[in-house]
Amino acid sequence: MRQRSTVFAALTTTIAIGLAGCGQPSAVPAPPRDGGLSVTTGVPPADPAATWADAYCDAMTLLVRTLAALPAVDPSTPQQASRTSSDLLSSVVGGLDRSLAGLNALGAPPVPSADGGREAVIRQFAEIRAQAENARERIERVRGDAAATKEALGQARAALDRIDALDYFKGLKDIPALAAAGQRAPACRRLDQPAG
Repeated sequence: MRQRSTVFAALTTTIAIGLAGCGQPSAVPAPPRDGGLSVTTGVPPADPAATWADAYCDAMTLLVRTLAALPAVDPSTPQQASRTSSDLLSSVVGGLDRSLAGLNALGAPPVPSADGGREAVIRQFAEIRAQAENARERIERVRGDAAATKEALGQARAALDRIDALDYFKGLKDIPALAAAGQRAPACRRLDQPAG
């Protein structure tokens, strides 16, 4: 997925400023919020593999849109860094929850023995969700303590780095029939477009 590079470049800068700059004024504005997700597929009903791939990519898009609209971390004080980092992680967890719900509701693909990729993505998302929620809870516990907040922000960044490293097309690309179906699915083509 190409859109995530721009999102994570801005996000990594935001977290890095938060890690380095507790007690400094905030200079990183929140990224603009994107509109809702369209569920119109445009896939012919006679193409169940493409319909499945389209729904798979719609589930991935739920997370991508959440990441594109993350609140900024305000590093002006340890208290603000804690609060805004907690808000950011709550948004990440919410986006992962929505994508996981979509993937679980999707069920197995209409291709024999092809569910391993979707299941692997579900496992990865669940692990990262737990890591992000643990980091958020830790930030809440140490709120106001500059040194502990900086360490907790490091844990938050580790969770975000794992999201950045995800292969959103893993549930499709390892199975030739699903990879081809993804090429016919409008949601997958949109997901693979460069940001902007």
